[in-house]
Amino acid sequence: MNAVAGVCHHCGETLPQSPVRADAEGGTREFCCEGCAAAARWIADAHLDDYYRLRSAPGGRVDADAPALAAWDREELLAGHAREVDGGREITVLTDGMRCAACAWLIDRALAREPGVLESSANAITGRIRIAWDPARTALSKPLARLAALGYRPYLATGQAREAARRRERNRDLLRIGLAGIGAMQAMMFAEALYLDTRGEMPLPTRDFFRWITFMVSTPVVFWAGWPFIVGAWNELRGRRLGMDVLIAGSTLLAWAVSTIETVRGGVHVWFDAAVMFVFLLLVARQLEQRARGIASAQVDALARARPAFATRELADGSRESVPIDALAVGDVVRIAVGEPVPADGVLLEDEAHFEESLLTGESVPVTRHAGDAVFAGTACREHAAKIRVTGVGTGTRLAELARLVESAQAHRPALARGTERIAGWFVAGLLLAAVAVYAWWRVHEPARAFEVVLALLVISCPCALSLAVPAALAAAHGALARIGVLSVRPDALQRLAQATDVVFDKTGTLGDGKPHLQGVDACRGIDADAALRIAAALERDSNHPLAAAFAQVADAQVAGGVRAIAGRGVEGTVEGVRWRIGTAPFATGSDDDGAVWLGNDAGARARFTFAEHQRVDAAQALQRLREQGLTLHLASGDAAAPVARFASAMGIADPHARQSPEDKLALVRAMQRDGRVVAMVGDGLNDAPVLAGADVSLAIGDGAALAQRSADLVLSGSSLGNVPAAIEIARRTHRIVRQNLAWAIGYNLLALPLAAAGMVTPWLAALGMALSSLAVTANALRLTKVPPR
Repeated sequence: MNAVAGVCHHCGETLPQSPVRADAEGGTREFCCEGCAAAARWIADAHLDDYYRLRSAPGGRVDADAPALAAWDREELLAGHAREVDGGREITVLTDGMRCAACAWLIDRALAREPGVLESSANAITGRIRIAWDPARTALSKPLARLAALGYRPYLATGQAREAARRRERNRDLLRIGLAGIGAMQAMMFAEALYLDTRGEMPLPTRDFFRWITFMVSTPVVFWAGWPFIVGAWNELRGRRLGMDVLIAGSTLLAWAVSTIETVRGGVHVWFDAAVMFVFLLLVARQLEQRARGIASAQVDALARARPAFATRELADGSRESVPIDALAVGDVVRIAVGEPVPADGVLLEDEAHFEESLLTGESVPVTRHAGDAVFAGTACREHAAKIRVTGVGTGTRLAELARLVESAQAHRPALARGTERIAGWFVAGLLLAAVAVYAWWRVHEPARAFEVVLALLVISCPCALSLAVPAALAAAHGALARIGVLSVRPDALQRLAQATDVVFDKTGTLGDGKPHLQGVDACRGIDADAALRIAAALERDSNHPLAAAFAQVADAQVAGGVRAIAGRGVEGTVEGVRWRIGTAPFATGSDDDGAVWLGNDAGARARFTFAEHQRVDAAQALQRLREQGLTLHLASGDAAAPVARFASAMGIADPHARQSPEDKLALVRAMQRDGRVVAMVGDGLNDAPVLAGADVSLAIGDGAALAQRSADLVLSGSSLGNVPAAIEIARRTHRIVRQNLAWAIGYNLLALPLAAAGMVTPWLAALGMALSSLAVTANALRLTKVPPR
């Protein structure tokens, strides 16, 4: 990867006005900070300069002032995440800086140079690094410090037990494939010798020798490598259903059993080669499907890497202590060093700090937070240290909720997937009946070929591709959605999103930034502006109304009692014995609606407030992309006609709808649906539950509250509207690829079945054709892992 002017040679970030210069790759290069320069110098001194030539993406930024990693040497951490191996201990860590294969190459060679490191391996796809080290020669923090110095900051993985289980399962699957592959090659080699004896001139002892050798080779393949299919078939039969595993195990065991009988009795034909080829090729196809699911599951691992091992808690006397994050409680004050992930949800106590929220929202640019703003677990502190007061820990954090939604999205079985499984079940039943008929026909006309033709029919028509067509595509699509911060909460959300024709937007908190700014107070009657502000702040303080943020800075707000929010109208409550109302003019004062926000009581109007809301920075661009996708856009807001019209004009949306209660928005959507439109609703998830539930498909956008909004079909964990057209593009691509996969699977079976029934396909060739069909649909689904630009 060649150097690019204006960006850091190591991490690719924009250079400051006075960049750091250092020698690298045979010349002087510019770096954004001393940390990246130091990393480049070490790479040059270690003669690993090929890293810069081989890489396809820039490395991670190196934080020169990153905190020490001494916490990794604590026994309470190692007890839960490391395991004993010969000569030392082993741990698997995660990193978010490994962006290409060259990074894995660099990590392997860098760790190999560290004293005390016994073995290491890095996986560029999953971001996982396995390190085995000798505690008598080095502490774990030493090789981890080398990783951090190169821009690969380590994070905890999911624990030793889960890592061990994952590793055992992977190794067992690979061993099954390896055994089946070797067995398939050996069986085909011996079978070829038998096939070439076209004149029957091979001596019987030689023929029987080849058959018994093939029997010994194929038996462990069928009963050990193919054991998952046998267990699956048993479970399907116990559940009184016919599935793919029944056909796979039945065909394999039938081929092996009949071949064994023919070998014992000296029959004419054996089909051991077809049995082992079937098992081997199916295991390879399933491994590729697991890879597609693993790409989607990588988001859960990414969430795990955002969980630090320890947190720095500040005590009342100003001293600090390092504690496990499980020991944190609501109300604790926590210090976060530069580059460290935030250990819990909290409120920022500093004047200003910067946090990278890419893991939660998909946005790579750090965001600025001010005193009083919410900060979430899983974000990373940038530029300078920060201090927060904890408001949520453990399972109560936004990070934990996000992890639950990711896992829920991966576990969904949409109606389309369930439908293809039912079709596959009926297909298996029909295929078994067809096999009986074909066997009967061949038994009458050419008995010697009857079993061979039926076996080829069963193998080549196995509906593996049909059963894989939808799950593989959905697994890859959910992974792509999760990487941009969009989570599918409902099973059929992607299918309906792909069919959307109209998109209805809320204004406040959706197209707008959700932060109305108070412009002024006027029309005061019997009350001054300051008193009106205090009363309004008291009413809004405990409500979830978007206007509450505009009064948050009122210093001496009173306490309101009996506060009640009326959706689409306003808030009412009692302040110092007087019942006050704030909201629309009809609600607050009983007068005609003039589009302003009024404060009133039983005596009438008392003050008028004027507000302004800024549009989101990416709103116009996102709406333009939606228009390019052929969607019709609508705006429905509970605000007055004048601000709604201004917003609509700025966004290029015709015919906006103002003063819409949630019920009015639902009626608007219902009217579109009656006209045959497929409506997608985009709201903030706070007070639009009826319309979010009533739309054909809905997307909740906004802050942490949106994550808990179960009325929506999809949840945008970030605030970028650019995720909406990106999600629609992924949904449409998924719809196309699912249709392609189903068309291929059905077309293949329609072509293969008559060819096999006519006796034109041998069993081993049938196994190859079936496997290639499954590989085709899986490879096609993997195209969905590419995330569209936003």
